[in-house]
Amino acid sequence: MSGMASDHNASSQEYLPHYLQKEDPFASKLSREADIVAGFYLTVIGILSTLGNGYVIFMSSKRKKKLRPAEIMTVNLAVCDLGISVVGKPFSIISFFSHRWVFGWMGCRWYGWAGFFFGCGSLITMTAVSLDRYLKICHLSYGTWLKRHHAFICLAIIWAYATFWATVPFAGVGNYAPEPFGTSCTLDWWLAQASVAGQAFILSILFFCLLFPTAVIVFSYVKIILKVKSSTKEVAHYDTRIQNSHILEMKLTKVAMLICIGFLIAWIPYAVVSVWSAFGQPDSVPIQFSVVPTLLAKSAAMYNPIIYQVIDCKFACCRSGGLKTLQKKSSLKKSR
Repeated sequence: MSGMASDHNASSQEYLPHYLQKEDPFASKLSREADIVAGFYLTVIGILSTLGNGYVIFMSSKRKKKLRPAEIMTVNLAVCDLGISVVGKPFSIISFFSHRWVFGWMGCRWYGWAGFFFGCGSLITMTAVSLDRYLKICHLSYGTWLKRHHAFICLAIIWAYATFWATVPFAGVGNYAPEPFGTSCTLDWWLAQASVAGQAFILSILFFCLLFPTAVIVFSYVKIILKVKSSTKEVAHYDTRIQNSHILEMKLTKVAMLICIGFLIAWIPYAVVSVWSAFGQPDSVPIQFSVVPTLLAKSAAMYNPIIYQVIDCKFACCRSGGLKTLQKKSSLKKSR
């Protein structure tokens, strides 16, 4: 820790990040009661997320040879969320209940790396899903070209992308550090206060791991909404097989869109607070306020299986209802 302090002092004599201002950066700055409440909250979130995403992976494994490219991406998203729940949450839960971070600097860096790795993997997976939906709905000639092996190639790119950006801080251009409230760790956003190189690093992370993927997602779904509005009447004139295929594609699109919305709602407040910590006035974010976006972001892994199952059940009900309608029509024809 003394080595880290000397590095920061050498780079900036004017500003010291919160974790260098006191002797014990891992002591909780919250009340014990607040830590207990946060610990219980994360325990519930972790259990629901583990069960939900585990269920999605288990059910998908039973029909793995029939999964469409978009469904393969959904499974990858569940793997990322399960990784956050299994690898990351136990560290923060134990620390909240202990009223301090108990795993030292090595545990802090590991926790920060794992959270950033799986979080980045989730966002890039959703970016790939949105592009798949965009091509399938708006550019059918390209969409039909996308097969299962393309999805697996895309998965390899996603994992390589997440690994690169999560590991870059260890190359000397960044770091992972404790949160201001002391019982969790994250990317060292405060490097932007210390040097121009730190600002360049944080800006690169923001662009490649948040702004650019989010822009692609928003562009894809805006184009999809416009396309669906203009083509609804056209689909009604197609035969039943094409209509059923269109319904399935729209179901997958709804799942992907809701998952992206849930993820962004959970993470954008945390991103705003982090950017303000990096480029705003030093220590201008109150410690009690900074913990709320962090806890909200940690709940993102719980939403996806709920959204997936709700849409899936609605689709199954609609499908069974449509089947009953077809059966009634066929029986009526026979009676005639």
